[in-house]
Amino acid sequence: MTTDVYIVSGFLGAGKTTLIQKILRETFKEDKVILIENDFGEISVDSALLKSDGVEVKEINSGCICCSLQGDFVASIREIVDKFKPDKIIIEPSGIAKLSDIVKACNHSQINQYIKVKKKITVVDTEFFEIYLEDFGEFFEDQIKNADVIVLSHGETFPDKAAKAGELIKSINPHAFVFSKEWAHISIDKILFCENNHKNRNSCVEHHECGGSEHDEHEHHHDAEEIFDTLTLFTKRIFTVNDLRERILEMKQIFQGAILRVKGIVSGENGYINLQYTHGDLQITETSAEGDFICIIGSNLDKQNLARIFEGY
Repeated sequence: MTTDVYIVSGFLGAGKTTLIQKILRETFKEDKVILIENDFGEISVDSALLKSDGVEVKEINSGCICCSLQGDFVASIREIVDKFKPDKIIIEPSGIAKLSDIVKACNHSQINQYIKVKKKITVVDTEFFEIYLEDFGEFFEDQIKNADVIVLSHGETFPDKAAKAGELIKSINPHAFVFSKEWAHISIDKILFCENNHKNRNSCVEHHECGGSEHDEHEHHHDAEEIFDTLTLFTKRIFTVNDLRERILEMKQIFQGAILRVKGIVSGENGYINLQYTHGDLQITETSAEGDFICIIGSNLDKQNLARIFEGY
């Protein structure tokens, strides 16, 4: 008997963890679910957040499943199936992982008799779709091209960009189901089981139906480690919200577009703070998860200067 696997991919900061929380809350709440969390760095912020919700998480950090860690991934799957015997496994790859390579890892000869990939979901940030497509086409396109389902985040906030994203998605993956409604109005069952519940594919598409010409294939391929840098800072400092905002502002001014993602859990004056920064958008919220780390992903990072910004003053 095989265990059903659901892959939730998406570029940096697209909203993968939020969608997974919705899946667990709405559809898999009665199931025994194990989450495999693969982050690009020494420690996973998303894992800490999900663990605080009582989710069983298996972490594979410091690289992408598709690269040097494939052996760790295969071993983790065997351990999870043998030890926990879960009803479902959810895989949340690193934001800069290629979905095609995650699927390839799941089909490895040592584990393909134990698991079956049921759905490949990619979360796409509507606001930054065109920017990421232009700047990180090889990684970004792969996540779209190999998905069964594409869920747009922030589509209700940027309806014009959502419409344009839908048209561009048509040229990359004409076969995917696309959901662009506000997430509160999207049924998770439709996302997870769409083709099983509807004979007519059009009834599954919430806003845009994908269809069109195939996108050109890339002849060159890179691993994430060749393109992106990562830095994990551990700090015992107690931050205020304004303090964090000032440090992020300084980082933006110094590094311009070199920083793609900052996320962390740090001590605040009244508990712990969840820090999330993506492409100029900063969110600072209280969290029940505990942590003392900030993870930064970008290109050609000046790690000494970044450490000064977040640990100095």
